Amino acid sequence: MLQLNERDNAMLNGELGEGAARAMRIVKRTAEVMVANQLIDITSAHIDGCLYHGQASLDFVEFFVGTGARVAVPTTLNVGSLDLIHPELYHGDPSIQRDAQRLMDAHLLLGCEPTFTCAPYQAKNRPGKGQQIAWAESNAIVFANSVLGARTSRYGDFLDLAAAITGRAPYAGLHVEANRAGQIVFELTDFRRVTSRDIYFAALGLFVGKVAGAFVPVIVGLPEDTTEDELKALGAAAASSGSVALFHAVGITPEAPTLEAALQNRAPLKSVSVSFSDLDEIRKALNGGREGDDLVAVSLGTPHFSLAEFHQLGHLLDRHEGRPKTDFYVNTSRFILWELNEIGLASKFEERGIQIVVDTCTYITPVMKKLTGLVMTNSGKWASYAPANIGVSVAYGSMSECVQSAFKGKVIFHG
Repeated sequence: MLQLNERDNAMLNGELGEGAARAMRIVKRTAEVMVANQLIDITSAHIDGCLYHGQASLDFVEFFVGTGARVAVPTTLNVGSLDLIHPELYHGDPSIQRDAQRLMDAHLLLGCEPTFTCAPYQAKNRPGKGQQIAWAESNAIVFANSVLGARTSRYGDFLDLAAAITGRAPYAGLHVEANRAGQIVFELTDFRRVTSRDIYFAALGLFVGKVAGAFVPVIVGLPEDTTEDELKALGAAAASSGSVALFHAVGITPEAPTLEAALQNRAPLKSVSVSFSDLDEIRKALNGGREGDDLVAVSLGTPHFSLAEFHQLGHLLDRHEGRPKTDFYVNTSRFILWELNEIGLASKFEERGIQIVVDTCTYITPVMKKLTGLVMTNSGKWASYAPANIGVSVAYGSMSECVQSAFKGKVIFHG
């Protein structure tokens, strides 16, 4: 039976306001469905619900604004439907634009931070190993659990905000140590032969997600120099093709110093061997472009680009003169854009014809000038979602191939 503390009951009874009462009812009912016996304090929240999906999402948030509710913990915001820094990029319905901005603004009135990023872990204040948090957005969830070692279940729209307002979450799911044990082992047989690592980490994530579903995968055989950006790409893709909210990479991620530790000394449900040919098949399946096909755009930064990725892009651009022959978009956060401005790089990217997009992402809102034709990306998540979301075809290649193709105006693969 669910046990509530004195503050929980005070919220439930309306002593802390009508908004807190509704939020606590949502958290309480969720805990009962999850068969949790208690609620726990969280140290932060990340809200997915500021992406406009219709009137219901706006009504939900504006109710809390109207009651004077405020978030109880530091709370970041996922992408919205607009780039508020560059509003001229939006090419959609003006009424949707109006309501989308209302929704983004309403979250700020609740005390949320105007981060508007799917990669809150790239900001300065990020949770540490063992911290209990309530994060939404699939790639943020899997990164927090896997790479940072923080603890969050999969929080979706409405529940994420309710947890932020109450500062409480059900003690169930991945908040519980025993539920974080690895269940399916993926053994990489020849991953070290991979050259275009960015797309093959994403391809590995898509393979793992498809096989693992909602089980916790353990990956054996990643290179020792695997970066956070590569783990970001892997996790985002695994969450796209499956329901992966936590993975362990042996010798890489904080809860997997050894295979035994990742499995919590249990036997795995099964083991799966992953070859380079398996990953190449994933790449081919995502690729709707052929060598020499005309491109209308390149889109990078899903999940949002890090500062390190911008430096890598800068080096690739230095190999070419002038501006690309196609539109070139890079999605990132306000924080990373601020860092680019501080070191004088934002204007240099602009001069080279790179359109930096913040607050949103090009696969979920009409930002790109051309919404038909072939677009190239190195993101497994973008390649998976963009065709259905915005109607484009996708060529899937490495960042290096994307840059070279943009300056040629046609798809180029290195082999």
